[in-house]
Amino acid sequence: MIGKIRNIVKLMKSIDFEQLSKISQKVDLGTVLNAVSKMDEKQLQMAMKMLTGGSNRKKELPPINADFYGMEYKLSAEDQALLLRIRTFLETEIKPLVNNYWLHDEFPFEIIPKLAALNICGYTYEGYGCAGGKSLMDGIIAAEFGRIDPSIATFLGVQSGLAMGSIYTCGSEEQKDEWLPQMQQFKKIGAFGLTEPEVGSGAAGGLTTTCRQTAEGWVLNGQKKWIGNATFSDITIIWARDLADGEVKGFIVRKENPGFHVEKIKGKMALRIVQNGLITLTDCVVPEHDRLPHANSFKDTAKVLQMTRAGVAWMAVGCARGAYENALEYTLKRKQFGKPIASFQLIQNHLVEMLSNLTSMQTLVFRLSELQDEDKLRDEHASLAKVFCTLRTRDIVSRAREVMGGNGILLEYNVARFLADAEAIYSYEGTKEINSLIVGRSITGFSAFV
Repeated sequence: MIGKIRNIVKLMKSIDFEQLSKISQKVDLGTVLNAVSKMDEKQLQMAMKMLTGGSNRKKELPPINADFYGMEYKLSAEDQALLLRIRTFLETEIKPLVNNYWLHDEFPFEIIPKLAALNICGYTYEGYGCAGGKSLMDGIIAAEFGRIDPSIATFLGVQSGLAMGSIYTCGSEEQKDEWLPQMQQFKKIGAFGLTEPEVGSGAAGGLTTTCRQTAEGWVLNGQKKWIGNATFSDITIIWARDLADGEVKGFIVRKENPGFHVEKIKGKMALRIVQNGLITLTDCVVPEHDRLPHANSFKDTAKVLQMTRAGVAWMAVGCARGAYENALEYTLKRKQFGKPIASFQLIQNHLVEMLSNLTSMQTLVFRLSELQDEDKLRDEHASLAKVFCTLRTRDIVSRAREVMGGNGILLEYNVARFLADAEAIYSYEGTKEINSLIVGRSITGFSAFV
């Protein structure tokens, strides 16, 4: 009896009677007490958890892992170390500055020496200061850059893939010796001029830029549009149709060439860091020694595009991964109704849809680059990857913006930039329609091109 009295006294001391009086005005305390008295131990624990908001111990959440199937573990120890070095560089040197440069439509020239120090430009080429590495690692590098910023990834892709690739694939030994070592170290910047104001993905049969051979050299006339790096490049690879035989030929056009003029394209909603130019060639004379001797038809141009189209698919994977990682991190921190929104069913559904698409893309491009390393890559392989990955990227960045609500349109949360940049990746290096027709021709035997 004394023990019971002591417990009652202790209970009475712990009760705030003023608060109890306020509560009694809102609920029937007798009914509450009766209901609680009938609960078993498990029900009581659940009730206490709801009333106190759970344990005071902070919940340990799993790490953000966008490589869900562990594709990166298939890399050699050396390649994993390179990936870690690149990832650290991008997180510390590139990520902090891209939003500001993206907003102001400017290029961060201060990063060029730092990119050179990474020694990854022209990664797959043999000789000329290049690493002679595998296409698989080259693709992973493209994705890693795209994961932080698709604009910087595009700058690297133009320099390393399109510009250097044209010289490496179609150039003479003298041209390779002159340009590739300097471009590999970013001492010379390159651009790639194929697209025109009235001719985009249909360049195979519709180039309007012309070239004709004269005693002074080759005279080029026409325009090129959307040419990345063109406003500050030292050389631009220009593709033009020969008036004599109707075939497409390639030229190294130097920025100081008379008749070569570049105007910056303004007002873009995507890849704003990339400095795209409108090039006008007016009786631009290019000497014979600057003509690419192994570029004598569009088939030679296509060899370069096939190689770089795989890189664009990887870049789309990177863009999607960046959006997914930022969105997942946001949902783990953002709270509504007293809980992180990542704990809500509808949010988790979006996250799983995003991860499913991303994982499918990763496994596809991984095999794509294996085919490239095995020298089995065909146009339709690269085109299928470009179609699928850019479509799925659009879906992922859209869902990433959706789970972030209104904050998804703010640059500071990064996803808005990925959302916009995905639109450019979707279109360049061949639209969905053009690439679909390439694959369609392969699987049916019928060409549906007009």
